Amino acid sequence: MFDHLEIRVLPPGPRFAAQLRFWVNGEDVFEGAVYEGGRGPFAADVLPAGRPSLLRATSEARRLELGEPECTGGCCGFLSVVVQRFGDIVQWSDWEVPPAPASPPEFHFDASQYDAEVARAEAGRWWQVHM
Repeated sequence: MFDHLEIRVLPPGPRFAAQLRFWVNGEDVFEGAVYEGGRGPFAADVLPAGRPSLLRATSEARRLELGEPECTGGCCGFLSVVVQRFGDIVQWSDWEVPPAPASPPEFHFDASQYDAEVARAEAGRWWQVHM
């Protein structure tokens, strides 16, 4: 059975621009791996306008930062994962976590569901503010 990914964009607030959160199988991956007060990656960095998202999985493995603690990633480290496509499967593995209560497990997504969710997140640009 495959894991199920949902990408959520948190609206911009007084302290941070719009950020992403990643829910797998109904649970916030960020919540268990980074203490309260941390943040996910900025939506504009991971979902750049006019370019493919960094979330797109290819056969070449790459490390993707998914968040950082309140004290910043430069202090305690970033929450990051290796993303790679193996045919019809997208794998998230080899987690690096800041000092945290728990490290997420390895996830395996059906590539078509994963691609559809990334495309949905790329298309939904309601959070983007034009100055």
